[in-house]
Order: sequence, then structure tokens, then C-alpha cells
Amino acid sequence: MFASFLAAFFFALNATCASHSVRASGAVWANLGRLLVATAMLGLFAHTFGHGFASASTGWFLLSGIIGMGLGDLGVYAALPLLGSRLTVLMTQCLAAPIAALGEWLWLGTRLTALQVLWGLVILAGVAVAIMPSKSSPPRVRVRPVGFLFGLVAAAGQGFGALVSRKGVIVADAAGEAAHNATFGLNAAYHRIFAGLVFTAAWFLVLRTLNQLPAPRTTPPPPQKKSHMTGDIFSGRHGPKLWILANGLAGPVAGVGCYQWALATTPSGIVLPIAATAPLLSIPIAFWLEGDRPTRRAIIGGVIAVAGCAALAVVK
Repeated sequence: MFASFLAAFFFALNATCASHSVRASGAVWANLGRLLVATAMLGLFAHTFGHGFASASTGWFLLSGIIGMGLGDLGVYAALPLLGSRLTVLMTQCLAAPIAALGEWLWLGTRLTALQVLWGLVILAGVAVAIMPSKSSPPRVRVRPVGFLFGLVAAAGQGFGALVSRKGVIVADAAGEAAHNATFGLNAAYHRIFAGLVFTAAWFLVLRTLNQLPAPRTTPPPPQKKSHMTGDIFSGRHGPKLWILANGLAGPVAGVGCYQWALATTPSGIVLPIAATAPLLSIPIAFWLEGDRPTRRAIIGGVIAVAGCAALAVVK
């Protein structure tokens, strides 16, 4: 479960990096850039310290990457302009966990105890309390019903991606591979990111062929407040490239690596609720790096989710 908490932290840090990266380079280059960075870094590790593609589980992890990093991420990017960031994150995080847990029970026979289910739901309830839009804090876009369909695609992509990863672990374990350590998790992350990169690149090539790519930004982004952490390094001429690098290292490399490590040792019904706390962990990170003060409701939701995580860590 330690790996699950690490994954949530790196995903939270990635949220800030991704936001800056999209503002600096646009969504297309920010997404492709982070996948290129992650594929290069994880590939270097996998082909030197890991097993590269020489695993009985390689096909399963590649499929997991297509489902989660490919279809799932496309669902997220399609839902964002239709639902706004908070509703999109809420649907993705809070539906992915039960989808994965139910699928793992029906397909792989993994059963969670009643207490594990209870505290997992408490975590998701805390996330919902913290980020659910309200009358005083409505979505920043006009919500359209089709957005919920894309949100469901995003949640299903994340949930089924985790489920297929769990199947890959079982296959590797049956083949006698050391499937329950950080090295295996990073190698599995490489397979997923590689498949996600190929899928995403192919998708954008199709959009380019059909002239459906978003138009490049013609006006400079609004000036961002400098922080004591980023300073002038990220705001200079090389700032966009540095944000893409940080985005790739924090999320696809460290975050997905820890996420795969967690799935190698823990059922997805436990991993995903903990990973779902990433939006809450991003609140203090944003306050620390950018001075963005959290709301009272966000703090209350965070306390509920942290209590659920603490309880989930000790129950059997």
C-alpha cells in the first residue's frame, strides 16, 4: 500500500506540472511530450535494469496501456471541455475504483473484505466532498450531457486498464517471474506508457489527416505567478520544455511506476481509492507552489479521505 500512497502523491504533483505544461505548450504537445519523456526514461531503465519486453506478461501490459493510457486519456480530454475539470476528475476517480474492483472479482476472483469496501467508499466520499461543484463553486464550462458519456469512458479506461494490469501480474507470477517488486512495476509502466504513446500518436495523426486538430494558440498565455519553488527557471525561454519534462517525470514515470508497483502487490479495489486521493493531495501542493488557498469544503473532504486511507491501511 506504500506504493499506492506514493502514486497518489506523484499524480498530485503531476497535476500542477500538467496545468503549467498545457498553458505553456498546448494540450496536444503537452500530452505527447510527457509520453515521449516517460517512454525514453522508462525504456532506458527497462532495457538496462529490467527485462525489457522479455516477459510473459508483456502483451497484457501493452493492452492495459491501450485501454488506460490511450482510450482512458482520450475520454478525459474529451470530457474536460464538456464537464469542466472537477466533474471530469470526480467521474474518473470515483467510478474507476468500483469498476476495477467488480471486474477483478468477476474475472480474477479477488474478493475484498466488507471493511476494505467500506473504507474504500469513505475515501471516495471524501474526494467527492472536496471537489464536487456547488452553487457557490459551479463548473467553469457549460455542462453538456454528452460529457458524462466521455467521463464514463475515462473511468472505464482507468478501471479496466488497472484490471488488465492485475491479470498481467498473475501471468508473470505463474511464469516464475519476480512480479512483486518496484523493478517489475517500472518495467510494466514502460509497457503501458509505450502502448499509450503509440495509440495517442496514431490518434493525433488521424486528427491531423482529417484537419481536426485544435488550432494553435495565437495569443500568449496569461502571466503566471512565480513561486519560491519554480522561480525564474520555469518562466524563461526554456520554460515550456522544462514543464513538459517535469510533467513526464512526475506523472508517467514516477506516478505510473508506483501505480504499477502497487497493482503488482495489492488488489485494484484498494489501489484505486488511494490513488483517487491525488486531487486532494494536489490542493496543498498548489497552495505551497502557487499560493492557491484551499476551501473549507476541500479541507473537510481531505480529512474524510485521509481517515479512510488510514483505516484502509490497517484493516484486513
